[in-house]
Amino acid sequence: MLRFALVPALLLALAPTPAQADTGTEVRFVAEHVLPQGTTFEGTKVGGLSGLDRDPWTGEYVLISDDRAAARFYTARISARGVPTFTAVHALRDRTGAQYPPNTVDPEDIRVDPRTGRYVWSQEGDRGTSLVDPSVREATRTGEFVREYELADNLKTRPDSGTRRNEAFEGLALVHGKAVTAVEGPLLQDGPPADHTRGAVSRITAQTPDRVLAQYAYQQEPVFAPGGSTGVTAILPDGHGRFLVLERSFVPDVGNKVRLFEATTRGATNVKDRSLAGAEPMRKRLLADLADFPLSKVDNVEGMAWGAHRTLVLVSDDNFSASQVTQFIVLALR
Repeated sequence: MLRFALVPALLLALAPTPAQADTGTEVRFVAEHVLPQGTTFEGTKVGGLSGLDRDPWTGEYVLISDDRAAARFYTARISARGVPTFTAVHALRDRTGAQYPPNTVDPEDIRVDPRTGRYVWSQEGDRGTSLVDPSVREATRTGEFVREYELADNLKTRPDSGTRRNEAFEGLALVHGKAVTAVEGPLLQDGPPADHTRGAVSRITAQTPDRVLAQYAYQQEPVFAPGGSTGVTAILPDGHGRFLVLERSFVPDVGNKVRLFEATTRGATNVKDRSLAGAEPMRKRLLADLADFPLSKVDNVEGMAWGAHRTLVLVSDDNFSASQVTQFIVLALR
């Protein structure tokens, strides 16, 4: 069994030191803002917002839309009460400089590299009439292609292995120059998706642009009621060597449950080149259930980013559906 102690030293930054012992984290509700249905900006319908990040270069936020018909991202100012003021929209572009053709990428999360100011974004690929690998790509501040990151072999979309459809790179984080991705659901080779009787396992992958460094098993909770689905939708470093992880479950005719967990790679098995059998998963603990806050509803929350003054900003993906909303939530952590 390959243990964490054998992982390259640079990954120790992903784990807490003894001086960062867990003393408890309190999560407090601050505000909610629901974007009016039909909101448009510069000729685009604002929706499908599945990831966001605060830009340290400007203090604004970048928000990615998972509109497969027109891959794009917005920039916006977001107030302390969660009210966005959109300032720009840019198409994401391929290696040729053209906007991605419809249905060729499925954007899900975006982060600002504080060292370069460029954007790193993830997309889920596809498992339909053709097999398309998920990917992490880098773009300029106006959406031009810069590069694509190395992909772990076990994540590649093959007929009998790799990521499931719509359950790939839902979560993305940047930690000291490394990309950390979270697949929404289990790989085909890692067992069935979660249901109301048992959870499933996501793989958390740490890498540089050119090299996959490590993977860890993250144990999902069971679905809260029969007939639904669940998955990891966002991951974020907490600034103390741990991660904040969002798990979102949905049950038709019942609704969503969204929970915020704290997790650590310390003591977890590196599963980069092996099965999950006998592997020690990441340790985790529940920080908050959004149902406990005075929200108008708990919708399809998929994006999570740090705001100012130790606040956490969440955004929901309305799936461009009239029955769902684009919801901004501000929480405070201490």
